Amino acid sequence: MIRVVLVDDQTLVRQGVRGLLELVPDIEVVGEACDGEEALEKVPELKPDVLLLDIRMPRLNGIGVLDALRERDALPPTLVLTTFDDGDAAIAAIKAGAKGLMLKDVALEDLAQAIRALADNRTAFQPAVTESLMAAIRRTPAPASDTYIAEALTVREREVLHLICAGYSNKEIADLLALAEGTVKNHVSNLLLKLNARDRTRAALKALQEGHLG
Repeated sequence: MIRVVLVDDQTLVRQGVRGLLELVPDIEVVGEACDGEEALEKVPELKPDVLLLDIRMPRLNGIGVLDALRERDALPPTLVLTTFDDGDAAIAAIKAGAKGLMLKDVALEDLAQAIRALADNRTAFQPAVTESLMAAIRRTPAPASDTYIAEALTVREREVLHLICAGYSNKEIADLLALAEGTVKNHVSNLLLKLNARDRTRAALKALQEGHLG
């Protein structure tokens, strides 16, 4: 059972998402918060497997929640849900530690798959959000502290990187590309090294910044 906490200032949205997730047998909503400040109280206490988080909220927004929980070493895998297809907000959320981002009109099955992906230490980005994210990154230069020199990625490494951005696991990537799982792990290790990234999410973000997915 995947334990989830919902954070959204709109009661109707929380009730709607909870009601939908109650139809999914392997997901349980264990708590709710109506704003960022309440989230900082409940998330460390409940220790969910996945946090569903709104960005725009009173008192403390979603970015502030991510920053505060990360500083306390209490940030669970977080899926940001928003009504805004806002690439700049997506960049801020990812830099603050979010592992996935989807619009609130996402279908239940897609939401459930995203929650499962995050619980399995993977990422999940809705295609529409990914497009706006890429556009925002392309018009915003990387901060000087994030600059790096990356070796050229091979065609296969680019294929693997595309699938990482889509939230696929090593096994799923191996199946899709007809490779051994060990070979995929080697490609992922090479990607992290070449992109000077400590995890898959940061590798994807840096690759987008440098145009390696073009």
